[in-house]
Amino acid sequence: MYTQIFDPVAHSIGASAAFAALPLLTLFFLLGVLRFQARWAALAALVVSMAVAIFAYGMPAGQTGSGAIEGAAIGFFPIIWIGINAIWLFKLTQESGHADVLRRSLARVSADQRVQAVLIAFCFGALLEALAGGGAPVAICAVLLISIGVEPLKAATVCLIADTSPVAFGALGLPITVLAKITGLPVHEISVMVGRQTPLLSLFIPLILVFIVDGRRGLKEVWPLALVAGAVFAFAQFAGSILLPVELVDIVAALFCAGLSILFLRVWAPGVLRTDLATAASAVASSGGRQRLDAGRDGATVSLGATLTLPMPGTDARVHHSADGRGSAPAKATPGSDSNAEILRALAPYAAVVLVVASTQIGFIAHALGAITSTFPWPGLHVVDPKGAAVSAVNAKFEWLLSAGSIVLIAGLLSVPILKLGPAVAARTYLKNLHELRWAVFTVCCVVGVAYVMNLSGQIVTLGIWAANAGPAFAPVSPILGWFATALTGSDTSANALFGMLQLTTAHHTGLSDILLTAANTSGGVVGKAISPQNLAVGAVAVGMIGREGVLFRRVFGWTVLMIAVLSVLVYLQSTPILSWMVPQ
Repeated sequence: MYTQIFDPVAHSIGASAAFAALPLLTLFFLLGVLRFQARWAALAALVVSMAVAIFAYGMPAGQTGSGAIEGAAIGFFPIIWIGINAIWLFKLTQESGHADVLRRSLARVSADQRVQAVLIAFCFGALLEALAGGGAPVAICAVLLISIGVEPLKAATVCLIADTSPVAFGALGLPITVLAKITGLPVHEISVMVGRQTPLLSLFIPLILVFIVDGRRGLKEVWPLALVAGAVFAFAQFAGSILLPVELVDIVAALFCAGLSILFLRVWAPGVLRTDLATAASAVASSGGRQRLDAGRDGATVSLGATLTLPMPGTDARVHHSADGRGSAPAKATPGSDSNAEILRALAPYAAVVLVVASTQIGFIAHALGAITSTFPWPGLHVVDPKGAAVSAVNAKFEWLLSAGSIVLIAGLLSVPILKLGPAVAARTYLKNLHELRWAVFTVCCVVGVAYVMNLSGQIVTLGIWAANAGPAFAPVSPILGWFATALTGSDTSANALFGMLQLTTAHHTGLSDILLTAANTSGGVVGKAISPQNLAVGAVAVGMIGREGVLFRRVFGWTVLMIAVLSVLVYLQSTPILSWMVPQ
């Protein structure tokens, strides 16, 4: 038996925390500075975490290895399991050609790539996060963006940033319900508090997405749509956290955001439609950005570099032509249309996910699916906390059919005949998908193994206690803990499982609000999702950048630092009389 100790190095929390931080420092240094591939950075972090557990914390080697294996198992099921099945579901639509139908349907709303980035990555991605979570929004939306011509690196970056603010209420509100179970706090009060934190991020994320896709020019030309999408989602998330069950908050917010954004595009369009930014950027690079000429009959503005920007007769809109001669019609023009039946088939797989999820809320169906569940003590693990109570991580639970990944798998199986695909095609697509994701699976298993070793040995608690020594000044640190935990585990739910009780205990010792700090943990966690090796690996696979996760990490890291800084300031103000009125009493 191993009894956890939280100050093993010279009986000092500070010195022990220095050792406990080594796995995290190893992971981020190798990934972000030395540019290691995510799989090798994750493997190195796992080795370091095991070494710290054995040599610094005195955890038996056998139990350390068993904990790492349990983490790897949990990493596969249920964490990466949902990503595997969500990507397979999308690949089925590619096999049937209905992914192109969906893309054309979105293009009918607007051919502008910046507009579609908001609709696909932010609106549609939020719906996917609400329903399934995991790596599904990043994988599916990134492929959709590439299909409309967005550069792969930009597509992955946009989707990683977009998959942040919806995460707290994602996967049917799982992060918040788990946090409530662990802390014993009311689900509704946590939901309300989170609804007064994450909407601030939602308000600005569409603007960030437009900036990533097209820089300052994009902000100047598309800011009205970005502002509308962000404001609608933020308000719906805020109101939903008060009025709706936690399971429905993101679903309703995403649908409202998509619907009102599309309605807004009926009365507004960008002054210039940018339909081929990748080609335009390439042309600018090859020409050095020169060869610009103001000429033309009737005062038409002609740019002979990367683009031609021409006023359209009888309208304020202009057509943006790429250097190779391709262009787009004004916003009101539409590409070739698909039949309503084909559009419905393209949407059917996602509707199937909604229906399967809804059916699991029916008592007898949930009971039947829940009956196929395995719960057992993990072999070779005998870990207790300093009070002698068994650590919860020593018990494993696998909900084989009720897990989000299995729900998506069932939806995929139901979608096969709807998409008019044969079983052989579906099976071949699944096996090909598994092969393409093999290194992403390896990365996720390693990183979750790190989390389990750190949790079982006591390293996580050591870091938390060290941070909690800040006393009342802990408030702005609170979301940073969630940020780190989600970056490590790849899951806001897991971050809440790791630090939920720590946030509660710290609140009681410092006199801060327990609702505020626990909610800040999950709100900070949504930002960490963008830099988690799991999400980076899934994003890299989706856009064909396997092994270049470090590039993605550097693209998104700065944005996450900015967002967590904003959240930290907000939580601090909410802990003071300035904004304390926002905390539910």
